[in-house]
Amino acid sequence: MREIATLLPEPADTALASSALHGFDEVLGAEGPVSLRISGQPGEVELPRAALAALATVLDSFAQGEGVTVIPNEAELTTQQAAEALQVSRPFLIGLLESGEIEHRTVGTHRRVKATSLARYLRDDDERRRSAADALAREARELGLA
Repeated sequence: MREIATLLPEPADTALASSALHGFDEVLGAEGPVSLRISGQPGEVELPRAALAALATVLDSFAQGEGVTVIPNEAELTTQQAAEALQVSRPFLIGLLESGEIEHRTVGTHRRVKATSLARYLRDDDERRRSAADALAREARELGLA
């Protein structure tokens, strides 16, 4: 199983992350690789722009005092890890697996869930929620409530 890293900001990291994030705005809109200078180190480090976008996402969470869990796309998670990633109970996750809403495989007697399957479920769930909210808003307008 590939390693899952949970990163938690220290209290002092919040302000520093917020400050660092401001410098990313201009750079994220450009194209090509990005060069960063790391304090105390000679020279610069070149990063792919996608890595900088991922770093900006981490900094944004840190600025809000939130931790971040980094899960490689092809990582296979236990049902407990998958439930924690979705912030649901393990029995609720098992129900999603058994109903086919989230792809998984069985290894012996244990279920394994790919991180990409969780991401797909979250994306689909967000779309369902947006569609339901749009339908409610339309209905409210039609009834003259909005």
